[in-house]
Amino acid sequence: MSAVPSAKRRELLNVNGIEVIYNHVILVLKGVSLRVDEGSIVALLGANGAGKTTTLRAVSNLLHAERGAVTKGSIALRGERIENLTPAELVDRGVIQVMEGRHCFAHLTIEDNLMTGAYTRKDGKAAVEQTLEKVYNYFPRLKTRRTSQAAYTSGGEQQMCAIGRALMANPKMVLLDEPSMGLAPQIVEEVFEIVKDLNTKEGVTFLLAEQNTNMALRYADFGYILESGRVVMDGAAADLASNEDVKEFYLGVGGAERKSFRDVKSYKRRKRWLA
Repeated sequence: MSAVPSAKRRELLNVNGIEVIYNHVILVLKGVSLRVDEGSIVALLGANGAGKTTTLRAVSNLLHAERGAVTKGSIALRGERIENLTPAELVDRGVIQVMEGRHCFAHLTIEDNLMTGAYTRKDGKAAVEQTLEKVYNYFPRLKTRRTSQAAYTSGGEQQMCAIGRALMANPKMVLLDEPSMGLAPQIVEEVFEIVKDLNTKEGVTFLLAEQNTNMALRYADFGYILESGRVVMDGAAADLASNEDVKEFYLGVGGAERKSFRDVKSYKRRKRWLA
């Protein structure tokens, strides 16, 4: 799926040259820049440890809990600098993060978990109930399991619950961290189909971090590939999926053996990638 030209979409999020340091000494992000347009799905791709989760946490301002901080660069939402806003203030502006690992309240029912996502809503009980029914329409499994404790549901159902809880806040943008982790391929596809539906029918913008490059590029409009805290390539999802270097190093196609991006230095034809 190719990206809609930027001129036809308004910029929602702009991350410009950010550096992130943990514990005052560990440099994790090294000048990361990216753009997310309204109504798009943008994928952050790369191996474990590339900086994807840190980028999402920088946007949602959840770094402080991990003793991290943005030390350079800027992050703007609709032109407003947001680095100093609290996570709660970002929620008020419609930015919701779904954490890696399907964080549900294990002792609460599925429906109670979903309702916790609406605690900031100020538009009344009827509107919240309407959103709940909408969530159940997208996730019929959750409606079936609505009275079950989250601890006794499957991994796929917990991931759906985590996304559904984010939707209960009426988000403009969802930051989705590793939605495929630990899930069976069929469930992964089901989750991504729902993400695409929410994007198309509800206009929800997604910035998602994902190691499953093949799946992410099938559903995203645009992608950024990170390695060692830097963006090494970006482009329309269809272009990245057909790129020979991406095929070899991230999709497992075209190379006799998988190598890390560092090994690209030994390949003359790929010097352009390091520029």
